[in-house]
Amino acid sequence: MQHIYLPADLLEAQVLRAMLASENIAAHIGGEHLLGAIGELPAAGLLVLSVSDEQAERARLLIAAYNAAQPLPVEEPPSCPGELLC
Repeated sequence: MQHIYLPADLLEAQVLRAMLASENIAAHIGGEHLLGAIGELPAAGLLVLSVSDEQAERARLLIAAYNAAQPLPVEEPPSCPGELLC
């Protein structure tokens, strides 16, 4: 197993693990169970995302693409005074 990413928090780690799972890459979140003891441990650097050696490069590329993604532009609906939009 290789450590491939240091997530900022548990939510990010879980989202990335699910994204990798959707690409048939099994990922493990290391330190996931240490967060309950955060009062006695350093607050940063507890989490790490790991995958098998064979899938490490592809997983890194997928995470890089995920982090580089930009939101799609949203078109504003036309404004009509007094009209309800459902």
